[in-house]
Amino acid sequence: MPSSTSARSSRARKAPPGVDVRVALLDAAGELLHREGPAALTTRRLADAAGTTTQSIYTLFGGKEGIVRAMFREGYARLEARVRRVRDTDDPLLDLRDLGRAYRAAALASPNYYDVMFGRPVPEFVPDDDDLTASLVTLGLLERGVQRCIDAGLLVAGARADELARWLWAAAHGTVSLELAGYLDLGPKRGPSAVYDEYLAASLHKYVRQQPSP
Repeated sequence: MPSSTSARSSRARKAPPGVDVRVALLDAAGELLHREGPAALTTRRLADAAGTTTQSIYTLFGGKEGIVRAMFREGYARLEARVRRVRDTDDPLLDLRDLGRAYRAAALASPNYYDVMFGRPVPEFVPDDDDLTASLVTLGLLERGVQRCIDAGLLVAGARADELARWLWAAAHGTVSLELAGYLDLGPKRGPSAVYDEYLAASLHKYVRQQPSP
């Protein structure tokens, strides 16, 4: 028969009604990883932080590596969801800018996931082919946005959607990474949001077809 102490501990780890235990565990893993590093990702620490049991960790993820893999996938799923909120308008260049802004918004909303997506804070985790395929979905959405600009005659002749999309992704990733590290704020009149827009515009500028003056 369990002791009263054990029973109280079990009740304390029970997630509140309506809480998605899977997401709670992933969020807790991200916080622990960010604050203390991979050594903090023990089943006991995760269970206590998420308000659940160690058994639920094994049931949902199979263990530590499964949690990190799930964080990787979750990060890209959140990025994809944010990017898909950008709707097509009659201005493809404006839409392309908004895709870049959606990328930044996703990174700032889930910085701990962003670190797992790109920083490899858990060295033993190596994305497999399925992980990498999932990670490239948003690149495909960006390529589509670039192609819309090409089809509308807004980019210079010979521009390739796949090459330009990767170039813009690199520019966005580098700028967001600097911001997350605290290096992008250039003062009250040119905060990170404005600087990010400027950097992305500069990255795209040489590809934009110059319209004749009226």
